Amino acid sequence: MNNTYSAVLRRYSDFLWLYERLHHERAGAIVPPVPDKQPVGRFSPAFVEDRRVQLERFLRRVATHPELADSTCLDTFLRADDVIFQAAKHAKTGTVLASHSQSMMMVMAPNAVSPNKKDGLKRWFAEAKTSMTGDLVRSPDDDLFEEIQRYIHGLDNQMRNVSHQASGLVRKGKEIANGMFEFGLAFNLLGQSEADALGDALSKMGQTADRLSVLSAEHAEKEMAQFEEPLQDYIKTIHAVKLALQRRHEKRLTYSTCCSEVDSKQTSLSKLRAQIGQESKAYTTEMSMRRAQEAAEAAREDFAATSQRVLREVDRFKREKAEDMRRTVLDYIALQVDYNKRMEEVWANLIPQLEQVQLDSNSHSIAPTDSTAPPQPQDPQAAPRQQQQQQQQYMQTTQAPPSMAQSMMHVPAPSQYQQQQQQILPARQDLSASVPAPYTVPVGGDPSSMISVQYREAPGGF
Repeated sequence: MNNTYSAVLRRYSDFLWLYERLHHERAGAIVPPVPDKQPVGRFSPAFVEDRRVQLERFLRRVATHPELADSTCLDTFLRADDVIFQAAKHAKTGTVLASHSQSMMMVMAPNAVSPNKKDGLKRWFAEAKTSMTGDLVRSPDDDLFEEIQRYIHGLDNQMRNVSHQASGLVRKGKEIANGMFEFGLAFNLLGQSEADALGDALSKMGQTADRLSVLSAEHAEKEMAQFEEPLQDYIKTIHAVKLALQRRHEKRLTYSTCCSEVDSKQTSLSKLRAQIGQESKAYTTEMSMRRAQEAAEAAREDFAATSQRVLREVDRFKREKAEDMRRTVLDYIALQVDYNKRMEEVWANLIPQLEQVQLDSNSHSIAPTDSTAPPQPQDPQAAPRQQQQQQQQYMQTTQAPPSMAQSMMHVPAPSQYQQQQQQILPARQDLSASVPAPYTVPVGGDPSSMISVQYREAPGGF
C-alpha cells in the first residue's frame, strides 16, 4: 500500500491566525495557548527550537481537541497550499474553505454577513450601552456560570501562588549548584596547600563537591522542565478557560442587544400604525423589525450553543487537568527521590576515602596502609625514645609553679607512670584490632541500592 505525504510551510503569524480563527469559529471552546511573541532573540538557535516545540504542541492539542478537530480553519491550515491559504488568511469573516475533494475552491459568504464599518460602529455602541445599563437577558444557567467563574478565579490565584513557589525552588536549586561549585573550588585549593595524604583527602572532597554541583545543576534544569513549565502552562490553560467564558458573555451581550433592538422597533411600529398616513413608514419599520427578530433568533441560538460548549469544555477541563496535575506532582516527587538517592550515593562514596587518612605520633597525616601487606620491622630505638619523651614531659609537669602544683591532682611516680602507659598501649591496640567488619544496608528500601556502613571509635575512645 502506497501512502502519499504532503508538507506545508507555516510561519508564526500563520499559527496566530489559526488561534484567532478557532476563537471565532468555535466560540466557547478552550483553545490551547499559543506561545507568546518575543521581540528580542528571535533568531537564536535555542529560541527557534523552543518555539518549534511549543508550536508543535499547540497544533497537536488542537488536532486532538473534541471541539476543534473538525474546524474549517484547521483544515485550511493543514491542507491548503500557499495560494489558497494566503487567500483565506486575508479574507474577511465568513470565508471558508470547501472540501479538497471538490476542486479546492474558496467559497465566499455573502457580503451581508460581514457588516461594514458604519454598521459595526452602531452595533458596538448598542452593545456597550446595553452592557452599561446592565440590561442583559437571563438564562437558567446563569447561577451555574457564576459558580464556574468563582471557581476559575480562585484556581487562578492558587495556581499562580504555586507557580511562584516552584520558580523559587528552581532558582534556589541553581544557587545551590553555584554554591557547591565554589565550595569544591575552596577545598581543592585547600588540598593543594597540604602535601601529605590529608591534602589528597581534601582534594577528593573538592572533587566530590564539583560532582554535586553538576548533579544539582541538572536537577534544577529537570525541575524547571518537569515542574515549573507545566505549572505555567496550566496557568495559560486557565486563562483560556477565562477567554471561553468571555466569549459566552459576548454572545450574551449580542443577544441582549438584538432583543433590545426588536423591542425598540416594535415600539416604533406601534406608534406608526396609530398614526394616519404613515402606512409606508410602518411597512418599512415592520420589515426592519422582522429582520431584527431573525437576527435576535440567530443570536439566541448562537448564545445557547456557546453556553453548552462552555459547559462541556469546563467539565472536560476539570477531568483532564486534574489528571495532568496528579501526574505532574508524582513526577516531581519521583524526581526528588532520585536526586536525593544520587546525592546520598556520592556522599557515601566519599566517607571511606576520608576514613583511610591516618595520623602518626606527631599528628601528621600518613598514607593509608594496606592491611594485606606484611608488617614492617619496627625501629628498636623507638620505644626508648618514646619513654625518654614521656619522662621529659613528666619533669616539665613537676616543675610547675607552687600555686599551680597545689591545685593539680596527684601525679604518679615515674615508675608508676611508665607501668600505666605499658598497660594502656596494648589495650588500645586490642581495641583497634576489634573493629567490626563493614556491613551493607539498602538505601531507601531498594535492595539493589546498597551503602557500606562501618562503625569506628575515635582515637580518644569516644
